[in-house]
Amino acid sequence: MEPLPESVSIREVGPRDGLQNEDPVPTDAKVRLIDALSATGVGRIEAVSFVHPKAIPQMADADEVWQRAAKPPRVRYSALVPNSRGAQRALAAGFTEIEVVVSASDTHNRRNVNRSTAESLDDIAALIALLHDAGARVEVIIATSFGCPYEGDIDPARVAGIVDRVRADGADRIAFGDTTGMGTPRRVRELLGAVRDRHADVPLLLHFHNTRGTGLANILAALELGVTEFDASVGGLGGCPYAPGASGNVATEEVVHMLHDMGIATGIDLEAMIEAAALAEEIVGRRLPSGVLRAGPRTRLV
Repeated sequence: MEPLPESVSIREVGPRDGLQNEDPVPTDAKVRLIDALSATGVGRIEAVSFVHPKAIPQMADADEVWQRAAKPPRVRYSALVPNSRGAQRALAAGFTEIEVVVSASDTHNRRNVNRSTAESLDDIAALIALLHDAGARVEVIIATSFGCPYEGDIDPARVAGIVDRVRADGADRIAFGDTTGMGTPRRVRELLGAVRDRHADVPLLLHFHNTRGTGLANILAALELGVTEFDASVGGLGGCPYAPGASGNVATEEVVHMLHDMGIATGIDLEAMIEAAALAEEIVGRRLPSGVLRAGPRTRLV
């Protein structure tokens, strides 16, 4: 176990990954949420995805949302793209940090994009070349890295093999997605061990869901292995399409609350993030699963 890091970088994914799993909300509300999050001190925000509106109607207004967002220069913003058309839109909008996704599970990948994992990896190789030629950096998100609702456990060696391929194709960064909350601390250790045996220096980010209540435990396990970059979603925005009624992403304010009490800096104002979570709850019109939103930080006395 490595010494715990002094600081951690959190990427806020509520505006994209969170709202993409909710009923569509007005453009004004999306802009308000991005601007509120930009004022919390968070250093990175996944703002939008450039997908076909028929596929993801929640992101149909991505260009307008991004144009209207305040975009303070201290925040790094990224966008998700599914194909070359989405990549061109993201570049035209001015994004220089782009994410693409592939599933470690072949079945999940086919259900998502009607392609095998191998076929998607070929597509991603072409996207990396296109985006690098335009001066952008590319992060490959490997979904279902810790398990698949169709196939069950995913062999860490399979995930490591995907890392081999995308790194050879030029990927700048790698993210591991716990798409339906199947990860546990044991599986975090196994996956990171398998990948770091082959790619000791690759920049890694972990994306956990709290569907089965292990989100914070998984983050702690990753911290103990030296990981310093994580995704989180304000209020726990987002859901799990394979587990109806279950919570989705780990809540940003819960992650920040835990890290700060451990003496690990995030740069985020916890009270401001809780206020942003209350705004997110108002926007989507349903109760969000964040315990810190409900109870406040442990320092808040009655």
